[in-house]
Amino acid sequence: MTDLADLSASELLAAYRARRLSPVEVTRAVIARIAAWEPHLNALWAYDPEGALAQAKASEARWLRAEALPLDGVPGTIKENIRTRGVAVPLGTAATDLAPAADDAPPAARLREAGTIILAKTTMPDYGMLSSGLSSFHKLARNPWDTSRNPGGSSAGAGAAGAAGYGPLHVGTDIGGSVRLPAGWCGLVGLKPSFGRVPIDPTYYGRVAGPMTRTVEDAALMMRELSKPDPRDPMSLPPQEIDWLALEHDPKGLRLGLQLDAGIGLAVEPETRAVVEAAARAFAEAGAIVAPVAPHITRAMLDGLDDFWRQRAWVDIGALPAEKQAKVLPYIFRWAEGGRELSGERVYRGMSQMMAMREAALQAIRPYDFILSPVSPVPSFPAEWASPVDDPARPFEHIGFTVAANMSDQPAISVHAGLTKTGLPIGLQITGRRFDDLGVLRLARAWERMRGPIPRPGAPG
Repeated sequence: MTDLADLSASELLAAYRARRLSPVEVTRAVIARIAAWEPHLNALWAYDPEGALAQAKASEARWLRAEALPLDGVPGTIKENIRTRGVAVPLGTAATDLAPAADDAPPAARLREAGTIILAKTTMPDYGMLSSGLSSFHKLARNPWDTSRNPGGSSAGAGAAGAAGYGPLHVGTDIGGSVRLPAGWCGLVGLKPSFGRVPIDPTYYGRVAGPMTRTVEDAALMMRELSKPDPRDPMSLPPQEIDWLALEHDPKGLRLGLQLDAGIGLAVEPETRAVVEAAARAFAEAGAIVAPVAPHITRAMLDGLDDFWRQRAWVDIGALPAEKQAKVLPYIFRWAEGGRELSGERVYRGMSQMMAMREAALQAIRPYDFILSPVSPVPSFPAEWASPVDDPARPFEHIGFTVAANMSDQPAISVHAGLTKTGLPIGLQITGRRFDDLGVLRLARAWERMRGPIPRPGAPG
């Protein structure tokens, strides 16, 4: 019998509707799952099981009155940097003064309004500037597939929580791969929506919030709610009627690019390459037209982005008093300090490279409907490392396949594609044209059907 904690959101909603299950018994099952896993994973911040049960009882009453909300009674989590009222926002760093948030940020507000049972916030690294679960504030987050490995980041706790079955719905943020990388390394679906599709506050160029789930359908259910308008985001897209659950689509005739070389950074290791090539062959056998895509991101682009982000980080960290600077994760401090002496011209040129990256990415997809690639060139890495390279002088060698979509507004999704010989997940990335969020979900759903069911992490301990 399937453990209730492993059911998808769509399965739970159907069971609630038929009165086969109650949100209360499901929430209790998820609380039991958290009790078993959390000592090993450190995925949660501000965990509130009593509050979750109170939410579940209120949800149960709505179902009994036939007044259920769109996601009523489905357990989930929200990344720590997305405000939830009454809960402090440490931003992953011990240097932050803790004060309760006055309101829900847009993604949290939409999920709460839809009846999601918010169990907890999920952990992240300092300022969200690592693809890692390493933090000066939170305990070290670990990967459920192998607790000696990293879940990735910066949506680290969300990746670990999703893979371990802390409910089916999780939301992360992504400015260079922070939803897709942990989703890929933890065997999840992770959607980076088109920029502006999901209102967020505070907003920033390239920054999005997106779902992290175990199925494509659950990601679509979340997008139906997360994409609703919110006036607090001045960079959000105009509201658009999208049938988010219209996921069935035949890939026959689609033009798919296959990119196996990012052009920069780490080389794609052989097992990852083989898994992505196998996915491309499956699409070709289903009638898609698959052709290779040449590298289009350059060293100048990645280094320019690094300059700009370092200087941006140093503006904040450099302004802290010495005693707070000392609390910042040493890796992050060393990386940000590299921006201290950068000239205005160099920072401007770095920002210009972000636009060059945008133009290159949009030109690369022009002949295609979608581009297939690895999410990461390598599987997960040691839990104690800050990145697959673990060197603040080379911080972004692993984001060559993910970062361009943030600069170009394109939707991109990570979906589980296979396992290494040692049992670590490998993610397939599907990148679409600007604003074709439904298209990437549809193609990911087609892959899900071709791939078939996947295993889940074994019991902890």
